[in-house]
Amino acid sequence: MWKSLVAAVALLAVSGSAHPASAVNKDAETRTLIVTEGGSKTDLALAGGETVEFCQNGCFVTLPNGDLEALTGSETVEISGGVARIK
Repeated sequence: MWKSLVAAVALLAVSGSAHPASAVNKDAETRTLIVTEGGSKTDLALAGGETVEFCQNGCFVTLPNGDLEALTGSETVEISGGVARIK
């Protein structure tokens, strides 16, 4: 797992992204993602049915189940049934 995180950090450092990542909450209740970008953590609360853009230049996101994923800035995090999937 550490090798994956190190590789993701290296990739984020080298690549820039023209498009931000987005998150869509297909559930009726609010779901929260924890976004770590540039060393600071932010809670990103998404109301039911809400879509937001975030993570312009790469970041780490902690999903509702506690998994940590590296994003480059062009992915979509889709939350449905309390489960987040990255597309």
